[in-house]
Amino acid sequence: MSKKILVLCMAALMAVMAMVAGCGSDKKAADGEKVLKVGTNADFAPFEFQGTDPNAYDGFDMDLIRAIGKEMGYKVEINNLAFDGLIPSLEAGNIDVIISGMTINEERKQKVLFSDPYYQSGLSIMVPKDNDSIKGFSDLKGKKIAVQIGTTSANEAKKISGAEVKELNSSADTFIELAAKGVDAVINDRPVNDRYIVESKNDNVKTLPELLTAEDYGIAINKNNTELQGKVNAALKKLKENGEYDKLYEKWFGAKK
Repeated sequence: MSKKILVLCMAALMAVMAMVAGCGSDKKAADGEKVLKVGTNADFAPFEFQGTDPNAYDGFDMDLIRAIGKEMGYKVEINNLAFDGLIPSLEAGNIDVIISGMTINEERKQKVLFSDPYYQSGLSIMVPKDNDSIKGFSDLKGKKIAVQIGTTSANEAKKISGAEVKELNSSADTFIELAAKGVDAVINDRPVNDRYIVESKNDNVKTLPELLTAEDYGIAINKNNTELQGKVNAALKKLKENGEYDKLYEKWFGAKK
């Protein structure tokens, strides 16, 4: 190497070192920051929905994945995608995990890994708080039941022997009908019933613990990333053990039954 080239190399090295010194702390923070890229479809309240800030997302799933990321030591980055594009995006490596009220089933297990279940959904019954005669689905025979038209709730209610089923336009209408004593009970998806009680602060009704067509929600992870699956499960377990999970659950759905 000639002396001239050596001098030029030294000058270039000094320039680089000067740049690093000028922004060293920021670069170190940026390089050392671990980011968990999360995919969701923010159109499923109260699990995920757009907040007042168009770039912010709220809901039980959003709070939970942020808590999981914090437990893992990751910054969480939320990506709002079409639901049918979530798994392809995960397979392509554009996101690391999916949390979007996604049911764990055999078809999806062929494409992704799932975390341990974090929420059990299904159809639940709401009745007046002072009604002790209806304890489960078997007690709805011959009763008046309000459901939202075109839903699984409506389909299942019609199977109940002797039941008079009122199909209404929205879940909100079913709650109004129950309050007006036009029906004995309401059947909706569990999170819909639970969230109504939290938001309305209506202490004149209760949801029953029995679920029909129960299904578990899980966090989806790339099929090849068993290491990340282990980290997510460990963080979820820790949140359940230290009470943080229960706090988030109560915030969105009320106290666990």
